[in-house]
Amino acid sequence: MALLQTILDYNETFVREKKYEEYQTTKFPNKKLVVLTCMDTRLTELLPRAMNLKNGDAKIIKNAGAFISHPFGSIMRSIIVALYELKAQEVCVIGHHGCGMAGLESSSVLAKAEECGVSMEKVETIAFAGINVNEWLKGFSKVEESVMHSVEMVRKHPLLPPETPVHGLVICPETGKLDIISDGYQSS
Repeated sequence: MALLQTILDYNETFVREKKYEEYQTTKFPNKKLVVLTCMDTRLTELLPRAMNLKNGDAKIIKNAGAFISHPFGSIMRSIIVALYELKAQEVCVIGHHGCGMAGLESSSVLAKAEECGVSMEKVETIAFAGINVNEWLKGFSKVEESVMHSVEMVRKHPLLPPETPVHGLVICPETGKLDIISDGYQSS
């Protein structure tokens, strides 16, 4: 509870001093871009700065590994909504070197869950519901392959607007250098 109170105390000052004014923008991305990237804390400020993105320039979606695991899950739904309802016109999938999902084995996550008191019977219940927990929690071996997997999931989606450029990039979390894995202008 101490962290939450610290956040709320700061927020009270933030609002009272109208510090929000410098961040005001519309819900439509100025650069007509939607970005799927990793939730890694090193990218929070680095990625937008490395891409010259300011508040309001892009819709930024984050998850573990910038990975689309299901063509009709929440990540793909967010991309589709951004393209049709929020005036985005291009998609960038951006992974990064040194990702926590690289080489992740589900057994590691499940062992930690069990140490925290999660019953392995719950894992069996998830399996009974038709979810392969080992696949769902598994990471990837190469970030470039993972990025291409997600790029292809977007490109092949039946609701993707025709001719939408879908780019794949990898960022260095130390320097911010971006490397192109797939140029959406060449693949459209």
